[in-house]
Amino acid sequence: MTPRVREPSLVCPECGLRFDGQARFCPDCKLPLVLADAEPRVPSERHDRARKVKPQLSEGELVKVAWARNQSEGEFIQGLLLEEGVPSMLRRSAGFDVPDFLAAGPRDVMVPISGVDAAREILLQTEVIGDEPVGGVVSPGRLLTGLLVALAFGALVVWLVSLAIH
Repeated sequence: MTPRVREPSLVCPECGLRFDGQARFCPDCKLPLVLADAEPRVPSERHDRARKVKPQLSEGELVKVAWARNQSEGEFIQGLLLEEGVPSMLRRSAGFDVPDFLAAGPRDVMVPISGVDAAREILLQTEVIGDEPVGGVVSPGRLLTGLLVALAFGALVVWLVSLAIH
C-alpha cells in the first residue's frame, strides 16, 4: 500500500482564508498564498518600505528634489517622503567623495520624475526646502553683479599692493 500524499493547505497571509493546493493567489487580496503549516513570517523592514510606495510615483528617471548636509539628514528627508508614498534615494553630492567619512558630506535626495511634484509639495509643507528651484540656478543679473563686485575687489587689492611696493 502506497502512502497518500496530502495536498498542502494554503492560506492568504492577509485575510487568512484557506484554499486548496490548486490556487496560487487570493482572489480578494491578490497576494500569493503561503503554506498553512508554515510559521507566519514577520515582514522585513525592506518589505514594509516597499508596501508604502505608491506605484504611480515610482516611474521615470531620477531627479534631484532636495539637498541634505549629511547622511542622517538625507535619511530623515527620505522618511518624510516615504510616509507619503514617494520613493527616493540618496546620492553623494558631486565633489564630496571622502571614503574616510562615509556618512559625512552632502547628499542629493533623488526621486523618480513621476513623484517630483508630490515630493516638492511634501518638502515645502514641512519647510525642508524653500520656494526657490533646486539645483542652484542663479539669475543672470545676480551672477553679473557678483562678478563685477569680485572684479572691483581684485582691482582694489592689486592697486593697494602696487602702492605698497612703490
